[in-house]
Amino acid sequence: MEGQAAGGDVPGQQIRSSPNKALIGATVGFFIGFGAVSLFGPTAHSFVQVMHLRPDQVGLLVAVPMLFGSLLRIPFGAWVDTTGGKLPFLILLILSVIGIAGLYWMLLTLYPNHLDQSHYPLLLLFGALGGCGIASFSVGIGQVSYWFPKHRQGWALGAYAGFGNTSPGLVALILPLIIGFIGLWGAYLVSLGVIVAGVALYFVLGQNAWYFQFRHQHQSPQYARQQAAAHGQELFPQASAVRTLLESAKTWRTWPLVILYFTTFGGFLALTAWLPTYWQDYFHTTHWTAIILTASFSLFSSLIRVPGGSWADRLGGELVATGSLLTLLAGAFIMTFSGDFAGSIVGEMLVAAGMGVNNAAVFRMVPQYVPDAVGGAAGWVGGLGALGGFAVPPLLGYFVDVMGSPGYARGYIVYVGLAILCLLLTGWLRYSLRRERIAR
Repeated sequence: MEGQAAGGDVPGQQIRSSPNKALIGATVGFFIGFGAVSLFGPTAHSFVQVMHLRPDQVGLLVAVPMLFGSLLRIPFGAWVDTTGGKLPFLILLILSVIGIAGLYWMLLTLYPNHLDQSHYPLLLLFGALGGCGIASFSVGIGQVSYWFPKHRQGWALGAYAGFGNTSPGLVALILPLIIGFIGLWGAYLVSLGVIVAGVALYFVLGQNAWYFQFRHQHQSPQYARQQAAAHGQELFPQASAVRTLLESAKTWRTWPLVILYFTTFGGFLALTAWLPTYWQDYFHTTHWTAIILTASFSLFSSLIRVPGGSWADRLGGELVATGSLLTLLAGAFIMTFSGDFAGSIVGEMLVAAGMGVNNAAVFRMVPQYVPDAVGGAAGWVGGLGALGGFAVPPLLGYFVDVMGSPGYARGYIVYVGLAILCLLLTGWLRYSLRRERIAR
């Protein structure tokens, strides 16, 4: 909503943007931040070949961007509750740009003849900086949540996460084509230009919610809250990042939500990395077939978050979470016991649907269950939940080590178990809320 604030604003004070513009800005920012991390994979592979890195060094190199970005979600998500989302979002995106620019500089000046083991720490540093874009997710969750009323939270957060989450799948499909036409250096330069343009677009569109704008005009918290409420803002933050982290951590309902997100978003990240190996080694597909099947999983799981958020608004987060987890359970069961190529594709798509819709339902539930510390809860859920991307792949690999080729299928029993656990936790959350309402 452009123009002066209603309800007795001081003349000349202006508030900027509107909920929909802010949603577009946050989505663009997350899309760019998540996509920047996806650029690291092809570069890391090129560096591994010429630097003769040991397996443990390769593992750390691949893990650092995702691990660093995931853990930063916790403090940066909480920071939203004190200053609004714009400043922490911009800091993360700028750090990501520095990381990607540093990798491009290494490609341009050192690759391939001047790279050796002595450059490994520098490579890790740029990889960690590039991973900062992942942390923008929890910042955007808090930023978008404060803009929208409770009855539209599911749709808004589903659209933000769904469209923003498509960048890894798109990068996986498009980047190899660009590299084929203009080479790795040129592709990186084009990608860096797109990232910088996206950061600039976020700077223009990604405004803070009304409460934070009034606070930045040096208005008292009470006055800012009154004026923001007059504009329709329903959620308001705690006083400090430390407090919002502590408050959300002390709320037991935060932790079942962390486990739900660990299963479905962390599981999504794990499968995005695991599926190319699964398709090529278990069904002996071509490299491009494996890429297309994996990208299809990634894009479908991301895009279905958008309607998933609307379903959660209409039907309730717990009911939609239950349905999505049953879908995940069915898909994981099919992939565990199917040796059929077509059947496994069906299983993969059911898993993708279940994960995507549940991810939307979880963040519809965050403001409902932790209304006084949304940013802190979003940080815990987004940060710790994303660590499923590191914990699950070794479990899947363990089944292959023990069972050989059949282990590629049997490993999906991990998701069967996680889906059952999450169904029990969802029922527990719903029961506890119902008892609390009856007690009132």
